[in-house]
Amino acid sequence: MEALVAGGWGLFAGVALLVGAAIGLLVQVPPRWIALVMAFGSGVLISAVSFELIAEAYERAGIVPVVWGAVGGAAVYSGANALLARRGARHRKRSGQQVSEAEAPGSGNAIALGALLDGVPESVVIGTSLLGGGHVGTATVAAVFISNLPEGLASAAGMRSAGRSRRYVFTLWGCIALISGGAALAGYALLGGASGTVMALITAVAGGAILAMIADTMIPEAYSRVHLLTGLVTVTGFLSAFALAHL
Repeated sequence: MEALVAGGWGLFAGVALLVGAAIGLLVQVPPRWIALVMAFGSGVLISAVSFELIAEAYERAGIVPVVWGAVGGAAVYSGANALLARRGARHRKRSGQQVSEAEAPGSGNAIALGALLDGVPESVVIGTSLLGGGHVGTATVAAVFISNLPEGLASAAGMRSAGRSRRYVFTLWGCIALISGGAALAGYALLGGASGTVMALITAVAGGAILAMIADTMIPEAYSRVHLLTGLVTVTGFLSAFALAHL
């Protein structure tokens, strides 16, 4: 039963991609507003990584697993992201710079893989947060949900401008949402017997990957549109998540 609850929370966070995609396809949202939400979501995610992932990993097993895990997660994410960028997924979070399938054959698949790369670490963490009778981290779920909204919105708008069909967009994000739920469920079901050190390592890996994702994709997208407002809005998101976690 608990595994299904974990999967449900992961699915809930993933559904934000579908909501964002629907808005991006049906409404002409100014890129500036998308960027502001992206900046806010970056701050929320940074707060969740700091206080719910890295801090928890440190409490479980100390500094060594945290360092190795975070650096490893960031390295794997950055390497995979660079590979996908070469195949047409460099601007997967941007509303007006995606290449079409005609310009870069296979770029649609690369975008889908990039979305998985962004979302799976977040979902696994949601699942593992319920282990040991714990409660899902409200700030973590909120952070993932808020960050997924502008990702779905910007990507769907970009896919529309690149000539991809609505069926393609909704099928893609629907599958990613389901996989997000499955990753949260798997995180709970497969790691229930893991030691504190292993759990700390996995949590730190996810934290490092998420931080790399924020730095590589979310903040650059926000800054390209709103420039000096990016820092202020990111801090606002950070403080909002911090307050949510401590109320």
